[in-house]
Amino acid sequence: MTKMENEIVADIDPRDELVTHLGVLRAFALSLCRNPTLADDLVQETVMKAWKSIDKFQVGTNMRAWLFTILRNTYYTTYTKGRREVADVDGILSGKLAVKPEHDGRLAYSDFQKAFVQLPADQREALTLVGASGFAYHEAAEMCGVATGTMKSRVNRARQRLVELLDLSPDDSLELTDSGTMAVVNAGQSVRRD
Repeated sequence: MTKMENEIVADIDPRDELVTHLGVLRAFALSLCRNPTLADDLVQETVMKAWKSIDKFQVGTNMRAWLFTILRNTYYTTYTKGRREVADVDGILSGKLAVKPEHDGRLAYSDFQKAFVQLPADQREALTLVGASGFAYHEAAEMCGVATGTMKSRVNRARQRLVELLDLSPDDSLELTDSGTMAVVNAGQSVRRD
């Protein structure tokens, strides 16, 4: 970067960038806790923590990765310890509150969702970060505190398991309108920056 570009970047307040990541933060939170109300609470808590610690953020680095790390750590330290207000283990309450999007093609969103929740948490997290959110393997690995090879393995195993659960064959074409779902299921369709 030139001296002028450095000055411009230094003048930008990272607080202004926080709101641009709310949608992907909510999607990631929803993939972790599978409850819209808890996901909203998790995003709110993440933004509050980020706001309080904004002086620790290094301007010019990846704000989304920083926020995802805060969200992930908050989830694992808070929500997995049973501090939930309403237990909705079967997803019955959230199923009544949520309106599922309609998809064309042979793979309905509800089938994908049922298969996705059967994956182990580490594989769901890996698919969400790499497949749906578009993080590079090394970025996702850093956020989760694992080696890049471990992240690649988790994504590969999760994709293979989804293909099995959804009873897909290599010749099947996925006709979905949701690019995030396609990216998660179909390794060739995901967006990566590595």
